[in-house]
Amino acid sequence: MNVEAYISSGILEAYALGELSDRERAEVEKNLAQYPELQKELKLIEEAQERLLMKAAVQPNASVKEKLFATIDSRTPVTKVVELKAEKGRLTFWRFAAAASITLALITSYLAYNYWDKWKSSENNLADLIAQNQRIAQDYNTVNKRLDAIEKDLNITNNPAFNRVVMKGTPIAPGSLASVYWNESTKEVYLSIQEMKQLAQENQYQLWAIIDGKPVDAGVFDGNFSGLLKMKDIKPGAATFAVTVEPRGGKTSPTLETMQVVGNVVKI
Repeated sequence: MNVEAYISSGILEAYALGELSDRERAEVEKNLAQYPELQKELKLIEEAQERLLMKAAVQPNASVKEKLFATIDSRTPVTKVVELKAEKGRLTFWRFAAAASITLALITSYLAYNYWDKWKSSENNLADLIAQNQRIAQDYNTVNKRLDAIEKDLNITNNPAFNRVVMKGTPIAPGSLASVYWNESTKEVYLSIQEMKQLAQENQYQLWAIIDGKPVDAGVFDGNFSGLLKMKDIKPGAATFAVTVEPRGGKTSPTLETMQVVGNVVKI
């Protein structure tokens, strides 16, 4: 038997509405016992019809019942029976058609809403998952960048070619502490801050190298970075490194009165 065609015929809707003859009902029940798909479809039809009836139900006013029975009692019983002559085949067909169309409309509406609701839920879940994956990817990239920076810093601090110059605080900034890593061969200079105060927006720190008694600009910086900061290259011959506070952008010569830290180069 073609189960889909059988379902589409509307006979299950008619069965649920009690519109079948005994023979037709027996035939449907036989098919129901044989095909689980029909049982599932009938259950959906019955649930849809039940929801429709519950939704359409209206509680009558209490006085309606009394008025109805009073009207019935006041009238003379009608004994004449008028035989209805209708073509049974056509009546049954239209019952099937009406039942099938109504039930099909209800089931279609229910399934459409159900699928839409599931689709919307899946769409929201997918959006959440995509956003979560993006956050994880961003965190992963951030961690990777930090690890790369740490690895690069370690390669410099552990490289014996870099001479570490510890710069300690001066009397005007006794708590300050910073270090310079200087490779005299490649002229590379990296700065590390252990403790230095934040400056006003209009000021910056400036690193100096003292070569042959003269200060050489090694670059400006703010005090809010971590790790190693690449500064300007300094040629061989530096004897001392120091940091002063200067106007933002730096100066061509240091303001000695603002010197924060200073340290002498120890030859390695």
